Amino acid sequence: MLAKIWKKIGLFILIVACIFNIMSKFVNKLSLKEELESSATYINQQNQEENKNLDK
Repeated sequence: MLAKIWKKIGLFILIVACIFNIMSKFVNKLSLKEELESSATYINQQNQEENKNLDK
């Protein structure tokens, strides 16, 4: 009886850990892409402002 309960608990923990691992990879991948895009946009804006200031 006790062995059946531990098998179910172990399987449940394994499934939850796998789902958490997969979801964290998706979340981190998307947020990293957004961060890189926003950084590139900021750098481009700063370069354009510097070029405008140098032209004056």
